[in-house]
Amino acid sequence: MTSTALAATLFGPEDLRMVEHPLGKLADGMVRVRFGAGGICGSDMHYFRHARTGDFVVKSPLVLGHEISGEVVEIGGAANLKVGDRVAVNPSRWCGHCVACREGRPNLCENIYFMGSASKTPHMQGGFANYFEAIPAQCVKIPDHVSYQAAALAEPLAVCLHAVARAGNIEGKRGIIFGAGPIGLLTMLAAHRAGMADVTVADIAPAPLAFATRLGASHVENVAGGKEGLKAQAVSRPYDVAFEVSGTAAGLASAIGIVRRGGVVVQIGNLPGGQIPTPSNAVMAKEIDLRGSFRFGFEFMNAVELIADDSVDVLSLVTAERPLSAAPDALRLALDRSQSVKVVLTAN
Repeated sequence: MTSTALAATLFGPEDLRMVEHPLGKLADGMVRVRFGAGGICGSDMHYFRHARTGDFVVKSPLVLGHEISGEVVEIGGAANLKVGDRVAVNPSRWCGHCVACREGRPNLCENIYFMGSASKTPHMQGGFANYFEAIPAQCVKIPDHVSYQAAALAEPLAVCLHAVARAGNIEGKRGIIFGAGPIGLLTMLAAHRAGMADVTVADIAPAPLAFATRLGASHVENVAGGKEGLKAQAVSRPYDVAFEVSGTAAGLASAIGIVRRGGVVVQIGNLPGGQIPTPSNAVMAKEIDLRGSFRFGFEFMNAVELIADDSVDVLSLVTAERPLSAAPDALRLALDRSQSVKVVLTAN
């Protein structure tokens, strides 16, 4: 095996380099995975452009990538894995013993580390490298018929399954999603699976809205010129649930403003860091349930199962594939919403 790994390493805003990192001796309790595929996420794009996402600021070189899959090539100690296993890799590494973990909410673990994230210092390095390490509990075996590209997208699907679960029972209800990026589109698919009867997708760009229509959105609304169309719909048929996925203050304000009295707003998008203005009086006066949705917990396993049995076609979102070695250019492509919805990195 090679003694180095080539990794997409971020040094500052728009300063992503393919860097050779030495591979040390594998520690006991760890596994080494050969990169199979990786999805470029919105947070990867924020890190690339600004060296931060929300309140998480890059303070030292960071290997990006948390939507990843690959092949187990080395095992340090006993594990329910063998060399050659094909796996989807859960980027979350929770402690299992804090209050949140004991309550069954591991995504809120007080000691969690998350691959490719600057949420902790030192940062936990990501998986956009031709070899990376994980603990066995992070590795979920995938059947041979599941491609590495599909397996890598278990992570964003898990995010959306968790968000829909946070909304409560949505069967037969009417919902709206602000943001037609990959998370917005997967939230739409997850909401349909959960029985939501009518799903509107709103965005400011025509290309992703056209994609949402192809994937089965009940309605789409281009809100670049204002929200008059949404307001007219909301008067005749109020929205029970709004999912804010755009990660903008305007999106959150729109979600709060458009949902019916007594409705639910689920915030999935990572808003800009610091304080932002929100119409909080509307939350009070309309008695809205405003619920956060942070990453995911045990939904990761469910996401892998849904992909494996073809219940959710995650590859329908993929508009481009690029080799890992071209990660910097792939990030630039992913940022161009007129050309791409989901860009996936591959081993070759």
